[in-house]
Amino acid sequence: MEIPYTVKNRPDTGIYNAKLGVWLFLASEVMLFGGLFSAYVLLRVGAQPGHWPHGWLDVRFGTVNTILLALSAITTLLAWAACKVREFGKFKFFHGCTILLALTFLGIKSYEYHDKWIHYEIQLKDGTFADGHLEEQDDKQVVLHGRIVKDEKDLYDLRAQKDIQLGEVKIDRANIVKMQNYGPWHNTFTAIYFTLTGLHALHILGGTLVIFYLWGPGSKMYKTDPERFTNRIEVSGLFWHFVDLVWIFLFPVLYLT
Repeated sequence: MEIPYTVKNRPDTGIYNAKLGVWLFLASEVMLFGGLFSAYVLLRVGAQPGHWPHGWLDVRFGTVNTILLALSAITTLLAWAACKVREFGKFKFFHGCTILLALTFLGIKSYEYHDKWIHYEIQLKDGTFADGHLEEQDDKQVVLHGRIVKDEKDLYDLRAQKDIQLGEVKIDRANIVKMQNYGPWHNTFTAIYFTLTGLHALHILGGTLVIFYLWGPGSKMYKTDPERFTNRIEVSGLFWHFVDLVWIFLFPVLYLT
């Protein structure tokens, strides 16, 4: 049975069903991320002076990921254009590039998450704080690659500090009051950071799976109904462009401010 308006445009909206559906879905996504961005702004404005982190994220990784997503936006557009002019080989190439770029993005994001997971802040009995990446630990001692500071505030604004000296720090467990890594439970910043970037990464993963399906087994439709298949590529591309746009806002908000 032929479903109406899967290829032809609807007379009431001027677009076909799938395109209308994805625009409605993206409207709900705007509200979702809009609420989270608003939460970020309120949490930051309400933070105590000197207690909002600066320089906790590596701008180099954020920049590379921004470039990767920008390139993937171009390749997914070229894949759709290749379908429009009926060049299936070029479609496969450009869609394959999109998949590789997306997986590279997720790989870098996973590395960043791992870096936070092994990064610890330790409060000591003498009132000082040890901070750094965990190298080894046992029942008696914890070894970090990092530093010891007298005031916890010194751990917040890293950009204002020049020539931070890091080295091996050995701490007896008997001197530890509290030990916690930089996971989402560490403070308000890490909570909103993991929430925003984690949700975005899930969207990247979901979009990649759809694009992979259309690149692989789903591409069989191209032989039987190329126009409808091209529409599917366009719809998936619209979602991908939205995901790219979200990162364009996430990058400066989290990495540059």
